[in-house]
Amino acid sequence: METTAKNNARVAAIVVMFFIYAMISFVTNLAAPIGTIWGYQFEGNSVLGMMGNMMNFLAYLFMGIPAGNLLVKIGYKKTALWALGVGILGLFVQFLSSIAGVDTVVTTFTSTNADGVILSYPITLNFFIYLLGAFICGFCVCMLNTVVCPMLNLLGGGGNKGNQLLQFGGALNSLSGTLTPLFVGMLIGVLSNSTRIGAVNPLLFIGMGIFAVAFIILNFVSIPEPGSTNGSKVKYAHSPWNFRHTVLGVIGIFFYVGIEIGIPGTLNFYLADQSANGAGVVGQASAIAGAIVAVYWLFMLIGRFLSGFISGTVSSRAQLIAVSTTAIILIILSIFIPKTVTFPVPEFLYEGGAQVPVSAFLLILCGLCTSIMWGGIFNLAVEGLGKYTAQASGIFMMMVVGGGVMPLIQNAIAKTTGYMTSYWLVVAMLAYLLFYGLIGSKNVNTDIPVEEDNTDPLNL
Repeated sequence: METTAKNNARVAAIVVMFFIYAMISFVTNLAAPIGTIWGYQFEGNSVLGMMGNMMNFLAYLFMGIPAGNLLVKIGYKKTALWALGVGILGLFVQFLSSIAGVDTVVTTFTSTNADGVILSYPITLNFFIYLLGAFICGFCVCMLNTVVCPMLNLLGGGGNKGNQLLQFGGALNSLSGTLTPLFVGMLIGVLSNSTRIGAVNPLLFIGMGIFAVAFIILNFVSIPEPGSTNGSKVKYAHSPWNFRHTVLGVIGIFFYVGIEIGIPGTLNFYLADQSANGAGVVGQASAIAGAIVAVYWLFMLIGRFLSGFISGTVSSRAQLIAVSTTAIILIILSIFIPKTVTFPVPEFLYEGGAQVPVSAFLLILCGLCTSIMWGGIFNLAVEGLGKYTAQASGIFMMMVVGGGVMPLIQNAIAKTTGYMTSYWLVVAMLAYLLFYGLIGSKNVNTDIPVEEDNTDPLNL
């Protein structure tokens, strides 16, 4: 009877964590497609357009370690509830940016385009309100990620089985990520001078509703608490920073999130840009870009789903090495293939037909590769940490700021040297992940004691 109760508690916890994993992607993947609206208002400045994405991930830098501490002090369930409340606030502030400060000019931004022409355009108050909302949403998803990753890894028992649960949860995360840019692209249609963030308000309302319902449901679900201290302060002889493979994994997470967001984010700008610098897409470029980028997230879904089946037998290390190598090859090919070499967009993605550079299809194929990286890196980096896992999770979340920093750098490169040239930065980051899979992920600190007893870490 006791065993049945424990199994039921694990199943309930897994279902809740899967649902939260999907919500994380919804909030995160709003930023890049919405950024095309702001980018168009700023004369196609993709760097300013990606500032919302930057703010979303910058929040991880400030909230990562505090979120890890919250897990220890108030537990996983209360941390998740606080995160959901913060998410509602963040989405509401983004909605406010569509109605407040629209005509209030705060400053003027001046830049020089590729032809040497000096451009000057006003930046209104509502843009800063939107950035604040994106920053608040970043706090939300950071806290939720801090809860989900270690919980799923522990529920699976760590090792290959822990990675298996992370991949299945990641599949639902990717499903949400697939639908979000697709819906944003449909709502925007053709970008024009009259396109404003209010066009995506329906999605913001849906998001707030989902968070509210999730908050209510989570209140009635029993969640096991790994290593809860009920607010007492715990002192450890060591820390996650004492483990070489963890430190290198932290760097890997920083680069990985930059890769995951940078590939589709820059591609979205490239396809939506109808100037000479863009992909040369004819028609509703934003809608087409949203449809193409959605396929990237769909491939991530497929990759994680397949990885979930094989991760019980194929190690995280072997998978990371294979997909890093493949992604490097795909991106290098996409860089060198001219944009004049095109391929028709399938009718089920965009009715009416359109031609898109072959390089875009190679880039979205990278979704199959990036799909397993998050779970694989996290699984490898926390292997053997034991009681230091919660602390490590907070550190990992802090370094997710790479998803804001690296795409911003990539778009700055794209603005000066071209969209496709900017993908050399992604190649360099993938090379690091290949190194981590080959060498850096090996645990050489086996002499550090990490468990004080043999009790169930989930208190089940």
